[in-house]
Amino acid sequence: MTEGERYDVAVVGAGPAGLAAAVSAAGALKTTVVDAYGAGGSAPATPVILNYPGFMDGVSGAELTRRIYEQAQRLGASFALTNPAVGLSTRGGEHTVTLADGTTRSARVVVIATGMAYRTLGVPSVDKLTGAGVIYADAVAEPAALAGQEVFIVGSTAVAAQAALDLAKHASNVTIVVRAGSLDAGVPAGLAKEVDRTRNIRVRVNTQVVEGFGEGRLEGVRLRHRVSGTIEAARTRALFIMMGADPNTEWLKGSMLRDDEGYLVTGTELWRNGRWPEDWPAERAPQLLETSVPRVFAAGDVRRGAVRRVTPAILEGMLAITLARQVLREQVQSTVGAAS
Repeated sequence: MTEGERYDVAVVGAGPAGLAAAVSAAGALKTTVVDAYGAGGSAPATPVILNYPGFMDGVSGAELTRRIYEQAQRLGASFALTNPAVGLSTRGGEHTVTLADGTTRSARVVVIATGMAYRTLGVPSVDKLTGAGVIYADAVAEPAALAGQEVFIVGSTAVAAQAALDLAKHASNVTIVVRAGSLDAGVPAGLAKEVDRTRNIRVRVNTQVVEGFGEGRLEGVRLRHRVSGTIEAARTRALFIMMGADPNTEWLKGSMLRDDEGYLVTGTELWRNGRWPEDWPAERAPQLLETSVPRVFAAGDVRRGAVRRVTPAILEGMLAITLARQVLREQVQSTVGAAS
């Protein structure tokens, strides 16, 4: 691909949402996809997806995104991987994505699907087992799959507490590991009481995970008490890290409307103080997944209010292209009408 090449659709992000958008667009529209890393996003860390249509026995996130990636390529989408987007500008009705190597991709429509980055423990032995018993998430998609197991959760948030309650219905025991002196600081009082009342949930305060061990997959963790310094080992094949996440939108700062946490604001949520964003075209309202910049859409985890699962991200990527086609048709019709 050459610098300044023009496309109908530029997709930024090659996770589930971005790949799905590429498949939906590439058959009829000239499409390019750029990503800071490789194709798949964080989906390869999902060991099994049981509710994706067509896979009776489930499918791993890695397998599913590999198939979608290959399908997008066969349909004609071009890919620029390991080359992050660093800026987005709009001029004369055309959007230009600037990449880290200084090249650009211009398009009539842009779909931003850069996802988010989970906050990690920073423990190499734990991180290397991501997807093999170590799961970074903000909810447990299939708690029943962990029936009878010993499960550990790291996090002192409402998300972690709710996940523990969901897992406790199936797992033999659930342990919440908390660095602070109590769970109460980051969890609503009612939720904390429910956790305390649940027989098979244990909260380990003033404690941190300092190591994960296992051959090829997680077999256990080592815990360190932050006051006494005591270290102990515990057997588990499931460790959920629920410390929050940050959207990958810093490169869009100043380009479009983000919420206080950095997530992209879309659709009707753009209506603020009795008006649409500045410079918004008066003839129409924003589409469901459209950002504050006309014809720039957001799909997947990067979007405010998104359901953070692989399947909904794929659906949003496809929907973004459906909405984009509608906007492009209306744009052509208005141009023809003005000319006549």
